Amino acid sequence: MSHLPLPLYGFAAFFMIFWFGTWCVHLIAICYGKYKLHKKSCKLPTESSPLPGVSILKPLMGVDPNLQHNLETFFTMDYPLYELLFCVEDKHDPAIKLVEQLLDKYPQIDAQLFVGGSDVGVNPKINNIHPGYMAAKYDFVMISDSGIKMKDDTLLDMVQNMSERHALVHQMPFTCDRDGFAATFEKVFFGTVQSRIYLSADALGINCHTGMSCLLRKAVIDQLGGLRAFGCYLAEDFFIAKRVTELGWKMRISNQPALQNSGLCDIGSFQARLIRWAKLRVAMVPTTILLEPLSECLVLGALAACSASLLFAWDPLVFYLVHILGWFLSDWLLLSIVQHGSMPFHKFEFVIGWFFRELSGPYLFLHALWNPAIRWRTRTFKLHWGGIAYELPLNNTPASESPLIASQQQQQQPAPTLLTATAAAAVTATSTSTTTLATTTCSGSGSGSGTGTGTGTGSSTGVVTTGTLPMAKHRLLS
Repeated sequence: MSHLPLPLYGFAAFFMIFWFGTWCVHLIAICYGKYKLHKKSCKLPTESSPLPGVSILKPLMGVDPNLQHNLETFFTMDYPLYELLFCVEDKHDPAIKLVEQLLDKYPQIDAQLFVGGSDVGVNPKINNIHPGYMAAKYDFVMISDSGIKMKDDTLLDMVQNMSERHALVHQMPFTCDRDGFAATFEKVFFGTVQSRIYLSADALGINCHTGMSCLLRKAVIDQLGGLRAFGCYLAEDFFIAKRVTELGWKMRISNQPALQNSGLCDIGSFQARLIRWAKLRVAMVPTTILLEPLSECLVLGALAACSASLLFAWDPLVFYLVHILGWFLSDWLLLSIVQHGSMPFHKFEFVIGWFFRELSGPYLFLHALWNPAIRWRTRTFKLHWGGIAYELPLNNTPASESPLIASQQQQQQPAPTLLTATAAAAVTATSTSTTTLATTTCSGSGSGSGTGTGTGTGSSTGVVTTGTLPMAKHRLLS
């Protein structure tokens, strides 16, 4: 072996060290997941320290077979003080009728419906929920995507994880039990690859925030310029967490994972989400280009097997097979911890889903590098290094995008990733309402105004104007 170039031994040593570090990540995720997840809090509210109120922002766009059930779980939570702020951008969206039906069914719940959105940046989610954020009346704001299903005590768990040192509590993404191979594939991904990175990053204090379900201190977000300050990013969740920690606040995950329960579940749509998330990670953290492919089981195993053969004269095939078996078993263990119960599929289905994930992962990442444009429904965006987004004109939309990219139009949720308000809108059912609009900036500065008048029947309904659309329905039931 002595005739081989010296740098080759250096690369072999690097890959062996990286391989060892990756197994440390496995171990951290399994131990921390066992310690943290599904743990019941012993803290109970008292008269001297009651539970704080929470304003819950629900961005909606379109309907799916599970949407009504998912939204209804927010009306039946076991929490004493909260408001629901439903935000719909299009006045013709069928989600409006569904929300109105729930408002009638649960008149005892404090809920509002905002239609119209605002124009505060390129991020469609921020534009949609901005009017609701401006009208939020409690000190804590929860942002929850449309596909999230809540348990009775989920909000209580998130609030009890919000200590005086924390300004952000977020849920680790997971999925509900559903039928079909696509649902199995999603659960395998979120319960293995995603959970491994998420749990180890949270244990080590690394930014791993995803915005599909998170609880924020509103005063801290206002100090950063409000949600409008993040309208220039598509991965607003990553940059919210980054700015919050830069102020000296801490963040952490809650004990319960976020239960995604979208009624639309197919392989193509989910792979499109994975491609979009990879594009965001590459733009925000360029080192992802090298580190992410190396962290894949099959790629890293092959490199480590060759390195072990070179450095220690070990049989590379045996090393590779043992590596894959160990990775497979550790992923099964981690998924069992996250699931916290019986699996909804047979072990053989897990084997198929696991190998499909491991084989498709490198391909999807290369696909993301090949075409960096991000398709969001009918709009296309590109990212500068650092994560700032800009929208491409319709005539510049790449015509050669594959069906995987095109199917992103079906997604209900903006991508999760590994990232003083200038005006307030005081909305009531019988008074004139104002809503602040903003230009597309990153600094949170900007000005503008919108006006609306409210008329109501009794004291529970009214009509206001928000954003750029002519009408917005508003309902406050207390």
